Amino acid sequence: MSSSTSSSTPLSYKDAGVDIDAGDALVERIKPLAKKTMREGVLAGIGGFGALFEVPKRYQEPVLVSGTDGVGTKLKLAFEWNMHDTVGIDLVAMSVNDVLVQGAEPLFFLDYFACGKLHVDTAAAVVGGIARGCELSGCALIGGETAEMPGMYPDGEYDLAGFAVGAVEKSKILTGQNVKAGDVVLGLASAGVHSNGFSLVRKVIERAGADLPATLDGQPFKQAIMAPTRLYVKPVLQALAQHPIKALAHITGGGLLENIPRVLPEGTAAHLQKGSWPQTELFAWLQKVAGIDDIEMNRTFNNGIGMVVVVDAADAEATAATLRAAGETVYTIGAIAPRGDGAAVVVA
Repeated sequence: MSSSTSSSTPLSYKDAGVDIDAGDALVERIKPLAKKTMREGVLAGIGGFGALFEVPKRYQEPVLVSGTDGVGTKLKLAFEWNMHDTVGIDLVAMSVNDVLVQGAEPLFFLDYFACGKLHVDTAAAVVGGIARGCELSGCALIGGETAEMPGMYPDGEYDLAGFAVGAVEKSKILTGQNVKAGDVVLGLASAGVHSNGFSLVRKVIERAGADLPATLDGQPFKQAIMAPTRLYVKPVLQALAQHPIKALAHITGGGLLENIPRVLPEGTAAHLQKGSWPQTELFAWLQKVAGIDDIEMNRTFNNGIGMVVVVDAADAEATAATLRAAGETVYTIGAIAPRGDGAAVVVA
């Protein structure tokens, strides 16, 4: 075949590595999953150029709160271990838990899934997790984007981004401004590493080599590592409706040491009591193999506490009871104190 003939052979998008049929097949697989997440306010869901949502009329002065996040290098383990069904829950949780700390109810969610080659089964497992996360947090999966980009990602790898929008009454926005010395700090247990610190987790697994524990906290090792981020939305919204909660902090990148100060007024500090919540086998193993001190643990990981709730001492017991009744494991982990010259968070 001469070069003139080969250069005039028709080239399709599929020849270039983009399979429109696979994309269409994925959308058909996603539709019933998304349908299960529908809620009041959704006017037009998946399929249009834009998704329409009407803020519920029960809001007098609605303020929209938005958040965006990814899953980070936890995805590397999802590829390696072929475990794709939980990272979608992580994606939702990272954004909806963030929106929640302003006192907002998550309303709808959008996802962005990018890959080198679209494997419909893998993508459907990931989006299935996203839909599950939305369902569990009362949030509508209202739209998204699937991008097949040959040459941008190795085959079998993908990246995820998520976007959540919530609403809160203007008078009920949580700013943390009325937090004062003497307030109690409650900690809600995490489900594991959640979705932060995985670059270190991967190094620890590499260092441990073949010497990996069979189980951690009663779960097979891989399941324990990949356990999805806990969705705190429904229990915390319930507690917010019943108790005068002053501040919430989602414990993500930067751990307890860097996330709690984000909701504290100037001149205050959180004094956490070491040992007031148990260190799980998972975090004990990570700390031992990494050979890191407590400060580094509390700055890298959630270390067993995924959400922090600050309340007046008089409301602490009732607030904890409501959260426990809604399924949370709650610990009293410390109190607010004047800051002085010390750090904004002290664990001692």
